[in-house]
Amino acid sequence: MHFVDRRLTILLASASLLAACATAPAVETPVAPPAPVEAVAPPAEPAPLPSLVSEVSLPHETFKLDNGLTVLVHEDHKAPVVGFGVWYNVGSKDEPKGKTGFAHLFEHLMFYGSDNVREGILPFLQKIGATDANGTTWFDRTNYYETVPKANLERALFMESDRMGYLLAAIDQKRLDT
Repeated sequence: MHFVDRRLTILLASASLLAACATAPAVETPVAPPAPVEAVAPPAEPAPLPSLVSEVSLPHETFKLDNGLTVLVHEDHKAPVVGFGVWYNVGSKDEPKGKTGFAHLFEHLMFYGSDNVREGILPFLQKIGATDANGTTWFDRTNYYETVPKANLERALFMESDRMGYLLAAIDQKRLDT
């Protein structure tokens, strides 16, 4: 009997749910006719790109280091972090004719470590609290970027400098096979 009561309860509950989901009969309500449409002026021409760019202002300093690197600095003291990127003016345009993939290969090799940072670059950056770390390669450039706590900027700059200057000593067959 208990089984029958339970089945009856489930059946009644299901019927109640279906009844609750049923739609009410449609009631016709009068609808006012649409208002006449007035002629709309054609959209204005978009602003020329150069004029839009000239309206953007991002104060920054630019200077060149003794080793030839160009540095751009924009200060924003809203948070105790530093976002920076390193751009190399080398990409797939620099590959030998008929041979492709070298720029992308070196982008990846530069994540495997350097002569003084023998661990992978991403684990190193995670240990110092970095976020948003990555790199990309394109036709005319390869870049790396990360956001680090201000207190660890010097360590991140050391790492970038080391992989820039001491990558080749860290390349071995194991890293090439990976």
